Amino acid sequence: MSKVIPIPKSGKPEKEILLGEKAGFCMGVKNAVEQAKKEVEKQSITYCLGELTHNPEVMKNLEEKGLRVIEDLSQIPNPKGKKVIFRAHGVTKQVYEEAKKLGLEIVDLTCPNVLAIHKIAEQAVKEEKDIFLIGEKKHPETIGTASFCGKNHFVIETQEDLQQETQQYLAQVEKNANSRKLVILSQTTFHLEKFKEFENQIQEKLANKVEIEVRNTICKATRLRQEETMDLAKQVEYMIIIGGRKSSNTNKLFQIALQNCAHAVMIENEKELSEELLQEMKKYQKIGVMAGASTPDESIQNVINKIRK
Repeated sequence: MSKVIPIPKSGKPEKEILLGEKAGFCMGVKNAVEQAKKEVEKQSITYCLGELTHNPEVMKNLEEKGLRVIEDLSQIPNPKGKKVIFRAHGVTKQVYEEAKKLGLEIVDLTCPNVLAIHKIAEQAVKEEKDIFLIGEKKHPETIGTASFCGKNHFVIETQEDLQQETQQYLAQVEKNANSRKLVILSQTTFHLEKFKEFENQIQEKLANKVEIEVRNTICKATRLRQEETMDLAKQVEYMIIIGGRKSSNTNKLFQIALQNCAHAVMIENEKELSEELLQEMKKYQKIGVMAGASTPDESIQNVINKIRK
């Protein structure tokens, strides 16, 4: 249920801001940020493989405290005994192996939901099942998960991928007389409606050829946030989505807002609320606010305060 925040009257009909209940940090990101803060407090310099979270303000704060973002483990000087954080998105199987070889102390802050998918994938490989992984190909979570999926896996992001990979898989099935089993997995922050659409199409094309097991691994927080964004966007005249531009889940919320509300904007923080945008908002009685899983409460409150003023 959305939280209603009245805007002070100014001789005109009262206006409202509707804030999504699920707006802001999910548990995985919240835990990663809190644990990272504890690590940098223990020692002035702690390394993190990739951005801990796709939020510039959160990252700036952590970097000022001593977090050093690296893109490769080779960037850590004299690595033996030093700490490296693995972010909430997770890393590949090969990175775990490399870190151990280098003698690094791993602080694994991978989201529990992502770790659960890795285990599902590994079990599927042990049982000689094939895997369709639905997700964004360049997203670090998908790259990490794919490394646990064995040799016979297919990554699907678009309709074109779906057509191409299904055709390729069918060719494999027809060559192999043995019965085949297929597991469908998803990136935790993938678009729920798109996942369902892809699942239906895969079932239509393959259900009579192979045994299909669907594991909807979109995390509950992502699903609820997307559903609430859709409902909220239908109730208001203007939607504001707050979050980092690199954030996959924030971008999906923005897409949902655009599909269900005539006017929507995505911003990273209150500084991006220009005078022009604020003047535009004055035309509307109900404004909806939702934030991605990497957006801290402070950023949300700063945006609301600026609109109210």
